[in-house]
Amino acid sequence: MSLRLGALRIGHCPDPDDAFIFYALTHGKVRVEGVELTPVLEEIELLNRRALAGEVELSAISAAAYPQVAERYRILESGAALALGSGPILVGKDTIPPEEIPERVVAVPGQYTTATLLLKLYLGDDLPIIVVPFDKIPKVVLEGQADLGLLIHEGPITYEALGLTKVMDLGERWFQETRLPLPLGVNVVRRDLGEDLGRKLSEAVRASIRYAQRHRDEATDYALRYGRGMDAETCRRFIEMYVNDYAMSLGDEGRQALRYLYRRADGAGLLRAPDLDII
Repeated sequence: MSLRLGALRIGHCPDPDDAFIFYALTHGKVRVEGVELTPVLEEIELLNRRALAGEVELSAISAAAYPQVAERYRILESGAALALGSGPILVGKDTIPPEEIPERVVAVPGQYTTATLLLKLYLGDDLPIIVVPFDKIPKVVLEGQADLGLLIHEGPITYEALGLTKVMDLGERWFQETRLPLPLGVNVVRRDLGEDLGRKLSEAVRASIRYAQRHRDEATDYALRYGRGMDAETCRRFIEMYVNDYAMSLGDEGRQALRYLYRRADGAGLLRAPDLDII
């Protein structure tokens, strides 16, 4: 399949980790012959919805969203966000007894996010939730519009400085249960691009990560533009949490984690487990 220049869109979040991963690929440091990539920067739930509509050729999406788009997209071996012993956290203005959580309104970052799927797995599918852009959740909780907030991205690092209290650590709970990394996000490529271009794009994402790691200061300075006020040290810590060995390659452990997540959610009636199709 041939593409005209400028035709291929690459979706990622305006976050330090995604900016770090895609810096080289979106700034001409790494190229895919015959293709010009156009970045589409949007928060993760909007990227999930774009993938549902098949609007972006290559995109970061929530791992929990993949079953909804599996007929149209394949998972890339490279660029995934898997956390080991960390992940989304549930916060409030004060500590709340665990037995009271199911009765409280929770602000979540999106219907299709992995964080929301985990919340339902651990606390049930009938929780009263409201969907709020992820970066507005702390404010919504502090102002009392929701009792609890489900924080993703840098939230698990910065929540204390915002005056919030951790009520439940979903990433820690996942690790204690599974001893596996938590698959939060994956990169996907549209099937209609074909096998050859799909493989080239997967390798290009891996090459982009390698470039950022070899030119860490340069890539981190760029990532700081999307740090939402975080200092350089916090930004580096955030990047290191998610741009790890699993970002270079899912490997056997990453595949095992994805399969477990989908089987567990399928068993709970929350989604239908897809066949893993990784390129």
